[in-house]
Amino acid sequence: MINIKKELEKAARNSIRLNIAGTAERRVGATKFGGRPDVPAGFRWPYYEGEGYLDETPKSRPLSFIAQFDIAEISRYDTDELLPKTGLLSFFYECETMRWGYDPKDRGCARVFYFEGINALSPAEFPDDLEDDFRFPEIGVTAFSEKSYQCYEDFIVQREKMAMEWDKFDEVLENMGIEEPDDLDDLSKLLGWADVIQGNMTRECELVAGRGYYLGDPDSWERVTPRDRQETEQWANRDWLLLFQLGTVEADGFELMFGDCGRIYFYIRRDDLAERNFDNVWLILQCG
Repeated sequence: MINIKKELEKAARNSIRLNIAGTAERRVGATKFGGRPDVPAGFRWPYYEGEGYLDETPKSRPLSFIAQFDIAEISRYDTDELLPKTGLLSFFYECETMRWGYDPKDRGCARVFYFEGINALSPAEFPDDLEDDFRFPEIGVTAFSEKSYQCYEDFIVQREKMAMEWDKFDEVLENMGIEEPDDLDDLSKLLGWADVIQGNMTRECELVAGRGYYLGDPDSWERVTPRDRQETEQWANRDWLLLFQLGTVEADGFELMFGDCGRIYFYIRRDDLAERNFDNVWLILQCG
């Protein structure tokens, strides 16, 4: 019989929990949510070519700037040493269409940029066609290191044939002193294991981003070939890492919510992170 506690401890990862609140530091390259991103000369604002939910006409849509992180500051909490040691990591997402990530056509709805040097950066101007609703206010971000454990949905990947009830798994977590956070809506972090809402995402990343499957209807998983299913179940949890998870952001009358109290998750392959290749991140949106 599998020892759940031992397996959870073996798979534990460090995460960098984020508190998004208060006033952002006023300097170029500072960690912050929203405002104007700090970028190098010649930076081209990212766009996504896709349909909107209200406007179904495919067109080029500017992404919203979500957040940036001063890696020299944040890396002190990166005890697994996965991030670079210096530079700026910036996240963008197209918030009008709010793509979910189950369609290969969603590629480009989210982008991550890594700038090695901060001294040459300066605040970017918003593109004229980015509506005011998608220009978010500047908010401060503080961080701390936290041990991160798999949720049930991630744990059962590769173990689905085992007889394992959710309540047994939950009992083990409780005995380990691992408690669910008081406020689930604003759970934001870098790295670690995702706080899952609807199900495992590493297999979805591999099948959609890596193998071109569309997973947006009830029968789509049945179209996955046995080989792709087996290989994905075997390697997805190892190959795909959570890079950034963002929950609901609220401050001074501002609110950014993804779906119904949902979150967005930026995933990246382990090898791409090691090589500082942030072009191939994949975004998934989950909500209740």
